[in-house]
Amino acid sequence: MKIKRKIIEIDEERCSGCGQCAEACAEGAITMVDGKARLMSENFCDGLGACIGECPEGALRIIEKESEEFDPAAVEEHLKSQTTSLPLDQDAPACGCPSQGIQIFPSRIPEEGSSGEGARPNVPSALTHWPVQIRLIPPTAPFLQKADLLIAADCTALAYAGFHRDLLPGKVVMLGCPKFDDVEDYLGRFVEIFKSAGIRSITVVDMEVPCCSKLPLLVRKAVSLSGVGLPVEEIVISRKGDMLQKRKVV
Repeated sequence: MKIKRKIIEIDEERCSGCGQCAEACAEGAITMVDGKARLMSENFCDGLGACIGECPEGALRIIEKESEEFDPAAVEEHLKSQTTSLPLDQDAPACGCPSQGIQIFPSRIPEEGSSGEGARPNVPSALTHWPVQIRLIPPTAPFLQKADLLIAADCTALAYAGFHRDLLPGKVVMLGCPKFDDVEDYLGRFVEIFKSAGIRSITVVDMEVPCCSKLPLLVRKAVSLSGVGLPVEEIVISRKGDMLQKRKVV
């Protein structure tokens, strides 16, 4: 059914074929055809415009018109088909960036007391899904369902040595930079996730630097706009990698 809504429009004359918009589109709505960006299907496009900031030629814009409704279920099936059709050791073209392929895998954190004595073992990863970048995670990703979210400024994973050990186990992580990324895209994405995914809790991890303080504010605004009551905790990491603060913000 067609409705009047916001959707992406591509100016093929301006398009240089760089493929950056296709890589930025978390829903896989944009593909490359004969060296030009094309909208694969109107119902794949959520109209949030994450791809616009990636276009160096200004060939993309958001318009309002009669179009097919955004279909999250169709997007999920589309993304699954992209993931299963691409071998893991194969480089993907711009229309199928490996960073967009959804994957879920078990945590490798051992149970307490299971490590042997002697030399200190390698610390295993607690990551249980892919992708991890906020702008690459579709709101329909299955790993978001009934998740405890860890929304982290990307610098925190490097600054805080215990990120995998102390913060990540049992949580679905979403990484991003509130200074350099599109915060309006973040807001729209968060609102949709909070409304539809049955999120149980949110932990926001940010750095002590001023630009990072936008992240918990953005999450709080999204919680308010979603109309869903969610517990939110903020953890602040120092530039030297110490945990400075841990507090409830909602």
